[in-house]
Amino acid sequence: MSILKIYPAEGTWVVRAGGSVIGESTRALELLQRDWPFVIYFPREDIAGAVLDASARKLECDDRGMGAFYHVSSPEGLIENAAYSITDPTEEAAQLKDYLAFDAGKVTVERV
Repeated sequence: MSILKIYPAEGTWVVRAGGSVIGESTRALELLQRDWPFVIYFPREDIAGAVLDASARKLECDDRGMGAFYHVSSPEGLIENAAYSITDPTEEAAQLKDYLAFDAGKVTVERV
């Protein structure tokens, strides 16, 4: 039984850091995982690469695979470990490779 469900996210989604839009996409994916809140994944090319700085923190998830965290630069300063990417996904999460997700407690992710 699958514990991950990945769908195309309907509409246009944006991510803001410190009030500044750092990404916008009509090609985002929505991940539903267990009983956790949904997560929006943005295609990497839809995010301003200049705002991302690699973090030493690594992502390890039994369900999604291995990945990396990124700090996000904003007008208010660096937001540590605010973004992450699945770089070595499980078979079930293969669609998420080359996408970025964001910690909704550190930045704003919303449908517009």
